[in-house]
Amino acid sequence: MASIWTGALTFGLVNIPVSLASAVRSVEKTSFRQLHKDDLTPIKYERVCPADGEVVPWNEIVKGYEYTKGKYVVVTPEELAKVKTPSSKAVEMMDFVKSDEIDSRYFDTPYYLIPQKGGEKPYALLREALQNTDMVGIGKLTLRQKEHLVAVRAIGDALVLELMRFEEELLAPEDLRFPSSEEQKIRPQEVAMAEQLIGNLAEPFDPSKYHDEYEAKLKTLLRAKLKGKKIPDDDDGEKPERTNVLDLVARLQESLASTSAKKRGTKRPTAEKKKTTRAKTTRKRKAS
Repeated sequence: MASIWTGALTFGLVNIPVSLASAVRSVEKTSFRQLHKDDLTPIKYERVCPADGEVVPWNEIVKGYEYTKGKYVVVTPEELAKVKTPSSKAVEMMDFVKSDEIDSRYFDTPYYLIPQKGGEKPYALLREALQNTDMVGIGKLTLRQKEHLVAVRAIGDALVLELMRFEEELLAPEDLRFPSSEEQKIRPQEVAMAEQLIGNLAEPFDPSKYHDEYEAKLKTLLRAKLKGKKIPDDDDGEKPERTNVLDLVARLQESLASTSAKKRGTKRPTAEKKKTTRAKTTRKRKAS
């Protein structure tokens, strides 16, 4: 896999030559073109000036910043080049923090750090130290003329660098309104039932269980249309029943009963089965 950056990872006086490789793969998604309904010709989009309705060629287009409504200041490529930060050749760890102290909203894109020749031992040393201390290194990386906040963590045998969002990029929860437990009059027994339900549904995380079902159905639809077949209606497309707030406790109780039975691997016995079981027990007692 081709690396997108080559440089060094540094902490203290330790310098580790590394390269950066994407930790995710691009999965092709089904896409559509917009077509003219009458002849199925793809629609073409052009750069049209709204003032005269004429198509504008690329060599007549400039970049402008709108500093007030309808007013722009033009910035040339030469001016932009002066403020661009050159790609750095080092990721310096500025701080080390506990992994559970970082809000997951800060994380964006993961990359693998690949050790280069001569960097294998310090690479393994840093990995072991991060794993043993449950710490994450925080630093900065300039990639493609853009400065990024980054986190370096140990995952298995790898060091993973994750591009992060800066604090100003996050929307503060205080900017939105969320219901408080006091306002909703949440009772301790309701919380206990919800916690028990979560416990019944708890499983080790297995990412292989989850798939893009919409994409699979879309491909099935397209294959059927290409063969001139009609696909049956999807019964799963029904909207889920809306939970009545007044029924919340009853719904929790029903969910608990259902998940508890599934967890035991047995269905709840019906009244008829209970009656049959009691009759069999009575006959055994009389026989003895």
